[in-house]
Amino acid sequence: MTSVKEFRVDREPTDDELGRGRFVFTDDYSVFDWGPMPDTIPEKGRSLCTMGADNFERLADAGVPTHYRGVVDPADAGVDAPPTDELDGVSGPPRQMAIDLTVVPELPHGADGYDYDAFHASAGSHYLVPLEIVFRNEVPVGSSLRTRKQPEDVGLDRHRWPDKAVSLPEPIVEFSTKFEEQDRYLDESEADTIAGRADLDDLRETALAVNEVITERAEERGFVHEDGKIECLWVDGEIRVADVAGTFDENRFAYDGQELSKEVLRQFYKSYDPDWVAAVKDAKAVAAAEGVADWKSFCEESPDELPADVREVAGEMYAAGTNAYTGREWFEAPGIDEAVDAVREL
Repeated sequence: MTSVKEFRVDREPTDDELGRGRFVFTDDYSVFDWGPMPDTIPEKGRSLCTMGADNFERLADAGVPTHYRGVVDPADAGVDAPPTDELDGVSGPPRQMAIDLTVVPELPHGADGYDYDAFHASAGSHYLVPLEIVFRNEVPVGSSLRTRKQPEDVGLDRHRWPDKAVSLPEPIVEFSTKFEEQDRYLDESEADTIAGRADLDDLRETALAVNEVITERAEERGFVHEDGKIECLWVDGEIRVADVAGTFDENRFAYDGQELSKEVLRQFYKSYDPDWVAAVKDAKAVAAAEGVADWKSFCEESPDELPADVREVAGEMYAAGTNAYTGREWFEAPGIDEAVDAVREL
């Protein structure tokens, strides 16, 4: 998997009970499903933890169930430091987020593909739903939706995609795989099968509720919330939001017409290291054609490190964006307008 968060277990889950654990947000970043890149972005981990906790607490206020259990005050740096109840209780931007832990069954892969029947047969009264639920309010440049659907398919009265972001008349929800080496968008029937006991309509309604909370906050703080995704637990028939929601890695935002998310790094690499980007695309195609899960084994290039000035701009984007979104000066960073102008010049 390509996660840039470390994962710690405080109490193992059982088939009947959730466990306890925590995410430790690192300064690693990942683009094009590569996993941790060869360098890091300053303050990225604390920015994502802070913004994610802020959103989880907003979701709780809105009545949306989640696996969030608080954050660890950075003043209590020990591995076993207990979490606080709320973000307001910490002395600075946290790096650790406390969560409920569910069972994640093994997903076998063989000649016939991934065995979701075996995955669900191993699950007890709770499990991590092996789907990503994607919601979209806009279709920015770089969105995969542009390669899979025509504007008319999503309610737009036009025949071609414009060379700028376009707003959708209503949010749309899509489903993609979570644990496969290469993510796939799914039709309703396959998504329903992969979801197992989790009801697809419940997953969709949860995604729309999350989208509403984040979109409302974004508008309050001068952002445009373009799209995002969630992951979910199924716990005795209830859907709960898992992983982290509403950060600049999981979601795409814009500010003053400028993209403000991990998409900035994706687009930068397309011009900065095009040989590696092309090699990744080719490797994924070969792996898909041969039915091999590990596409990176076919990739003959490795990514270059970012220039130092780009790393600095990216770090300020995460920090200034978190300050602006949460309405609190967690980081010593430029104002949001200055940070956005620097991103615009990359």
